[in-house]
Amino acid sequence: MGVCRLFGLSAGSEPVTATFWLLQAPDSLEAQSHRDPDGTGLGYFDTDGTPHIDKQALAAYGDRAFAEEARTIASATFVAHIRFASTGALESRNTHPFEQHGRLFAHNGVIQGLPALERQVGTDMSLVGGDTDSERFFALISAETERNGGDVGAGIATAARWVAANLPVYAINLVLVTGSDLWALRYPDTHELHVLEREPGTALHHESSHGTAVHSEHGATRKTVVVASEMMDSDPAWRALESGELVHVSPDLTVSSKLVITEAPAHLLRLEDLDPHARASQSVHQKG
Repeated sequence: MGVCRLFGLSAGSEPVTATFWLLQAPDSLEAQSHRDPDGTGLGYFDTDGTPHIDKQALAAYGDRAFAEEARTIASATFVAHIRFASTGALESRNTHPFEQHGRLFAHNGVIQGLPALERQVGTDMSLVGGDTDSERFFALISAETERNGGDVGAGIATAARWVAANLPVYAINLVLVTGSDLWALRYPDTHELHVLEREPGTALHHESSHGTAVHSEHGATRKTVVVASEMMDSDPAWRALESGELVHVSPDLTVSSKLVITEAPAHLLRLEDLDPHARASQSVHQKG
């Protein structure tokens, strides 16, 4: 079985490619897509801040466009998602990431009680074009961000606390990026989410036990920050986020974090509470 995978990268103010993480790393997004076959999406920004999303209801390993873009696209921030569907048909409009107000968003988890969520979103439901709980949660974040004067971190925290207090929740792990900033939230501790601050001088390199090696030119002279559902290589600097921890990566690559939800979900769903399709989407794949 599989579970949706999240990936986010920030390189500060200067665009980089993400080839290593998307295609070459020991547990790259392409490799993960063999376990999560329902959709692939890559979000990034032009140098003028214009957002772009390329997504298909296809696995990354079968998507030639994903491979080509992963090799050539340069952006200061990225968000990528490998989907194992829990809510919504296998269509491009239900494939992550989603775009609202120039922000890009991907989510891993299950939120139930969608009619109540839609009522809380209110008029910002006009931003939603698909069937998923994820896109509706994003719309709530957008609404709360506006109510907090454009503060995205406050919008995420407020929306997540409302969902945790009012709706049945299995997980709401997320990555949200603008052309300059990245945010990531893990809640609760159902699924893992990791952050890696790769300092300058650390090349993106991995050598397997079979003697094959992969290498990227980026990272040797540039700091980058990566967020991912699982540790994608053997770097010892990977750190697991705590439940309720919101990480923010600023344009100068300063990484800050705080616990924005300290209470357990009021209605925590167990795996056995989910319908068979959602249960399959959230079952953690065991390697080996």
